[in-house]
Amino acid sequence: MRLICILLLMFSSWVWANTEETSAAPPDQKPAAITQIKTLNTELKELLSESKTSTGSAQNVVSLQLINKNEELREVIADLVNRSKQDDETIKPYHSFVLEQVNYQVKFIEEAIVFLTKKVNADEQKLDTLGDEQKLLTQKKVQEIRSYIQRLLSQQWTNYHWLADLGIDTSKQKNALVNNIEHKLEYLSASLTFNSQQEQTLNKQLKAATESEKGSLQLLHILSERQLASDLTNMQAFIKLADQMSVDTADYKKQIFEQTGNVTNDLLNVAVLLSIVRNNLEDLSHWVVDNAPQMLFKLFVFIIIIAVFRILKNITSKMVKKAVSSPNLRMSQLMQEFFVSMSGKGVFCIGLLIALSQIGLDLTPILTGFGVAGVIIGFALQDTLSNFASGMMLLIYRPFDVGDFVEAGGVSGKVSHMSLVSTTIKTFDNQILIVPNSKIWGDTIKNVTHERVRRVDMIFGIGYSDDLELAEKVFNDIIDEHPMVLRQPEKTIKLHTLNTSSVDYIVRPWVKTEDYWDVYWDVTREVKRRFDEVGLSIPFPQQDVHLHVADAEAASLAKVKRD
Repeated sequence: MRLICILLLMFSSWVWANTEETSAAPPDQKPAAITQIKTLNTELKELLSESKTSTGSAQNVVSLQLINKNEELREVIADLVNRSKQDDETIKPYHSFVLEQVNYQVKFIEEAIVFLTKKVNADEQKLDTLGDEQKLLTQKKVQEIRSYIQRLLSQQWTNYHWLADLGIDTSKQKNALVNNIEHKLEYLSASLTFNSQQEQTLNKQLKAATESEKGSLQLLHILSERQLASDLTNMQAFIKLADQMSVDTADYKKQIFEQTGNVTNDLLNVAVLLSIVRNNLEDLSHWVVDNAPQMLFKLFVFIIIIAVFRILKNITSKMVKKAVSSPNLRMSQLMQEFFVSMSGKGVFCIGLLIALSQIGLDLTPILTGFGVAGVIIGFALQDTLSNFASGMMLLIYRPFDVGDFVEAGGVSGKVSHMSLVSTTIKTFDNQILIVPNSKIWGDTIKNVTHERVRRVDMIFGIGYSDDLELAEKVFNDIIDEHPMVLRQPEKTIKLHTLNTSSVDYIVRPWVKTEDYWDVYWDVTREVKRRFDEVGLSIPFPQQDVHLHVADAEAASLAKVKRD
């Protein structure tokens, strides 16, 4: 922070010295932005004077104010450059003034980068001669300076764009800056590889070290971890800057992914994915060439393991099927199929992983790829996963099973097949409907055939003038004579309602679930036939109309007839 303060003090005094030499503005009224720049320069000058008499934390506060003021100055300059690019007539007379301000920024950043780079190199050379605690402090200091250099490089790229907008050719400066960034990325890539190997080596040594050796090794490991973290942070920052310059950073992004394993938006970049695939293919080809004598043997072992586990898969599936089919467990058909399928597939997946490890493949990238693919597939198949979750709930709570007649998801019919994603229902007119499980689980489920016995609810009406005892005898005889009607639970035959046109009886026999409709249709037909035999009527709605003629109207009609 103190070093940055010194740079800002240098910049402030240098800018104001040059600002005073700027040619006087035209006599007409100045734009507000021009006046604001001069005001900011005055405020920066006052802060500079105040910083010369400040010490300690007070000087840091003043330096922070200088940073903020300079950011405000750059915002105003950016606004002026944009207006000049749009041919704003009010800015044209001040074109040279704006150009001078941008040049001040360019020159300051050039000098600042040179100064800070020398400082970083000097501090890094001192690291080997410093004590352990001083190394940690110096590392932190170096990282802060590097972060500020990256910030200055980004501002310099903006400065070159400003100059280009003001009509100055900056192609050479831009190319030089791009080359500088590419060089830094190459250096950071090599440093990241070296420090990663160093950290892994120290980590292995630390695990095998004795108690007396762990103290020094732990400190070296901490230093190595911080250096590795610093390299990662710097590379990510330079990659972001290089992307602004249209520099190809696919290999560096791949290196960061391989180092950290973090899934970022960069992985969706085609170039990065191709680089990862290309790198893996190259590693695979080198591995094949170097291990050709052992490859056939490992391939043979791979095939043997796969064959053995296929046999184990079939054995496991049969054992699990026999176990879950036990009547004591009372598992649904879907649950039985689920356990049988998952047990076999689980055994085979374990065998596949063992076989892959035997041929020398590193399973870490494969599992990482599965994780990335799982995230992408999860977002793409949200509805399918919802159906899967609903299928699991149906599996656990078992509201119905294959072969049941149900009303669910707005349809009714016989369940012909069930999976964890959908349920296939065959309607009564032999149509096949495939209903998503989320729609079934999110609605009312009516299982018609879940119970072994059902009650048949029927209502029959007789006329008000018919014999009640005779009607009840007919109902009892019909129900008692039917072979499919159960004796237990007992039937119910009661006079239910005195309706407008009929006296209604409820007739409710109990039957096996599979005999429901046969009994319903048979009893209805038999009631009609018996009523016709014994003379009982089945009333239907009717209306009698009675005409009453008044006496006066009758006399008038009689007179008309006599005449």
